[in-house]
Formats: sequence, C-alpha cells, structure tokens
Amino acid sequence: MFKRILVPTDGSDLASKAISTALGMARIHGAQLYTISVKEPFPYSAVSEMQPTPPQEFFDAQERIARERVNAALAAAKSAEVQCEATTVEALHPWEAIIEHATAHQCDLIVMSSHGRRGVSALLLGSETQKVLTHCKVPVLIVR
Repeated sequence: MFKRILVPTDGSDLASKAISTALGMARIHGAQLYTISVKEPFPYSAVSEMQPTPPQEFFDAQERIARERVNAALAAAKSAEVQCEATTVEALHPWEAIIEHATAHQCDLIVMSSHGRRGVSALLLGSETQKVLTHCKVPVLIVR
C-alpha cells in the first residue's frame, strides 16, 4: 500500500517513536523510507556588525545537529534492514520543508510525532505537525 514514507526528525524522544513506527510501516509494506531534519536559518541581519555567533559557525553547528538527527534514523533503518535516504534542509518554516520534501519524493505517507497539546497551549505554541496536517495532501500518521 505505501511505497515511500517520510519521517521528519527533530532529535526528540517523540521523533524516535515516529521513526520506529515509520520503520515498522516500511518493513510491512516493503517501502522506501525518507528522513529529513530541518535546520534553522541564520537569525541575524546580514548588515549587523554585532553578531554573537559568526554565520559560518552557526551554519556548521546547524548542519552537524541535523546530520546527527538523520544519522540516528539511518542507523535504525540499517539495523531494521529498511532502505532509507536522509536529507537536511534549511527552512524558515519546517512544515513547508516537510511538505515540499514529501512532494518532491512522491511520498504516500508522512509519519510524525505530536505532543498532543490541546486548547490554548496548542494555539499559542503552533505545532509543525498540525501545520503539515492542515496543508498537506499526503496522508499523515501521528505518533504520540
């Protein structure tokens, strides 16, 4: 049924649960797994002379962190004998990058984690998972 499954990761314990679930789904369906970690763009103005972190140092740190996240998913996929492709991408809005990646790779399922916040806290915090659910045409499996 599913041939291409995308699992975004932010390195959290909940994301690990989503990876585990996505691996199980991939094994059942013989699917290709894709994982993505979204990096933050440099937060300071290019014209500012007072930058606490040099831009290249920031970019290198962001890439290192994102690479560690996807490498954990790659290692889990290897041990589960599931084909996995990993990507890191810089984006202002992670939910947009997730949807773009799913579209570009013709994914037919996205597996994401959610804290399950409700009410005002959910509205104020703004969930990337909720935004993917709202804007994506691909089915999304939520793991808590």
